[in-house]
Amino acid sequence: MTLDPVHFDGIARLAGRISQRVDASDHESFAETVFEEFLDPLWDGDRRAIEPLGPRRRRRIDTEAAALQEAPFPTQHGLDSGTINPTTFSNGLVLDVAQAAMAAVPSELGLHRSRTVVATVHSNDATVDCGEDEWTMFDGGYSKGRILQAPRVSRYEEAVVHALSLYLAEITHAETQADLVEDLLILDGPIYPKGLLAWADRHPELADLLVEDERPRDVVSAYIDLVERFAERGVPLVGFVKNGSSKAITRILRRTERAPWIDDAAFFQRVLDRGDGDGAAPTDQLTFTNWFVSRCGVDEPLSADGDALGLRRERELSDYEVTFFCVYDPREELLFRVESPAVFTRDPDTREAITMQMLRDVAHERGPPLAVSKADELARIGRDEKAALTRAIEQRFDADRDRSYDDERWGLVA
Repeated sequence: MTLDPVHFDGIARLAGRISQRVDASDHESFAETVFEEFLDPLWDGDRRAIEPLGPRRRRRIDTEAAALQEAPFPTQHGLDSGTINPTTFSNGLVLDVAQAAMAAVPSELGLHRSRTVVATVHSNDATVDCGEDEWTMFDGGYSKGRILQAPRVSRYEEAVVHALSLYLAEITHAETQADLVEDLLILDGPIYPKGLLAWADRHPELADLLVEDERPRDVVSAYIDLVERFAERGVPLVGFVKNGSSKAITRILRRTERAPWIDDAAFFQRVLDRGDGDGAAPTDQLTFTNWFVSRCGVDEPLSADGDALGLRRERELSDYEVTFFCVYDPREELLFRVESPAVFTRDPDTREAITMQMLRDVAHERGPPLAVSKADELARIGRDEKAALTRAIEQRFDADRDRSYDDERWGLVA
């Protein structure tokens, strides 16, 4: 049944009454104040939670000029990992399967064929041993896969299998293909496994796992090793965050000030949609911030005064700190966050080269860099493929996927 016109109009009128109580211009004014006065640095108690790397400023660049500029990095590689999504079966197992892929610009067909696959399985039955399989090769040696048994938890089983599959596949593929990257590696998402690091704030049981269990710790350690490996080679490592949901800055602000934005991305979009402060950003220009050092939220463990979960770091601790800048594309009204370890962005020339490469790519693609989009396409497991894989796994398990009424209601049953 669809909405009748009278119901549609009634809902729209209700929404209009809400909008009359929200002063958007006041939000814009306060965003200006926060950017100009609170971020240089943003204090969290006696810690510098956010501080500029270089001068704090906002900049603009013409989209056509940005798209046509020569790429600062002659080749770019993108990396992504996709999953079938956590699935519960009638035999009590919870499973997620991830595949990671790397793409290159210009294209490298042999590289694009390669995959790393991880199947993570959880069971609360102590008698079940799914095995800690070694890596096995398939597809003529182009790809490899393994099974990982998740640590047992009494809740958040789906979150555990999803994070372990996703990040283990991604970091293993990055390690396998690292030597092929000559100029720049762009991860589709943050530079560290923030879905794992966020466990510390979600529930005590997950926080304990993050500290005590070797499986999530090994994954985080591998990301630290990747930073060290690329730093040793002098090849920058970047994370391109398409859908930022961090609330670290807004949470700190709310302790002493009002912060009307839903998250940090909404705050930066308010700031950048205003251009350089003298009006709305023109639609033919990208606006972007300077780089910042972040030591708050899930970035705190890898900061210079963070404990990195007790994991060993070989370089100066400040080398691992997360630095970022934000870019806003008014053509699509989208905000992106670009991250990189401080070991790369501390150098002004490298920092500017990364900035210009990302602006060039966003301007040309009207979205993520081409290397990231290609990796996303390679790693993505489509809806039909997910359904087919689930049916195949049901047959192998001799067990059905647990279904609910919503599966029928929303057409999720294949």
